[in-house]
Amino acid sequence: MPILKEPLFHFFLIGAAIFIWFHIVAPGNETVEDLEVITIDENDVALLSSRFETQWKRPPSDAELKALVDASIREEVLVREARKLGLDRGDPLIRTRLSQKMDYLTEAIATSIVPEDEDLEAFLQENAERYATPVMVAFHQVFLGEKPGEAEIENALATLRAKQDVSDLGGSTLLPVSMPLSATRVIESVFGGGFSKDITEVETGRWTGPIQSGYGIHLVQVVAIEPSQTPPLAEIHDAVLRDWRREMSEALAQAQYDTLAENYEIVAPDLSGPAK
Repeated sequence: MPILKEPLFHFFLIGAAIFIWFHIVAPGNETVEDLEVITIDENDVALLSSRFETQWKRPPSDAELKALVDASIREEVLVREARKLGLDRGDPLIRTRLSQKMDYLTEAIATSIVPEDEDLEAFLQENAERYATPVMVAFHQVFLGEKPGEAEIENALATLRAKQDVSDLGGSTLLPVSMPLSATRVIESVFGGGFSKDITEVETGRWTGPIQSGYGIHLVQVVAIEPSQTPPLAEIHDAVLRDWRREMSEALAQAQYDTLAENYEIVAPDLSGPAK
C-alpha cells in the first residue's frame, strides 16, 4: 500500500510505540508499592561517574561516588513524595519542562528516521525557493551625480557607446567603478535598495541609463548575469535533510498532540470574538 511508504506514517508507528511505552512506565501508573522501590543499578552509577568526570576532568573517588549515589537516591525520594503531594501541579516551570520533554521525545523520533532520497528530492522541489542561489551580476558603472540634466545623460551615454575617451565622465564618488559577479544583496548593500533589480533587467553588454541608486544617477554596463538556480540534492543534502526532519517533527508533534487531546474534554472560553 502507498501509505506504508509515507515517512509520516513511519513517524506515527514509532511515535505511538514510544508514547505507549512512556505511558506504561509513567509515575502516574505506578502503584504505591512501586513507589517504595528505588533501584540504582550499575548503569546509573556509571552515568553519575561520567558526569562527574566531564565536569571535574577526573574520575570520582569512592567517597565522592557514594555521595553522588546518595544524592541521586535523595532526589528520587523527594521527587516521588512531591508527586504524592501534588507539588508538580500548578507549577509553570515544571509544566514547561514536562511539555519540553514531550517535544524532545518527538524530535528524537524525527532524527531516528532516514528518508529515501526520493522523499528529499520531492521536499527540495516543493521548497525550491528556499535553496535557490541568488542572482549574480557583474557590471561597470559611471556616476553622474544626484541630479544630472537630460543632455548630460544623453551625451555621456553616446560617449560610452561610442567607446570614446571616458576619463572625464562622471562625478566624484567612492563607489566602485566595477563590480565582479556579486549577489544582488551585496550590490544592494553598496548602492542602495532597488539598484540591483534595475540592472538585472537591462541588456547585457550595452551601456544603459539613467539608473537610480541611493546616491544619485548612474549609467551601467552589465557584463554578466548568472540567474538564480536550485542546486542539485547532492550538493545540499545535509541542509535539505535537516529541514525535512524539522518539518516532519513539527507535523508529528501536531498529529501526536491531536491524538492525545482526543482523550480529554476541553472546556475553554470562546476568545475568537464576534465575526467581522
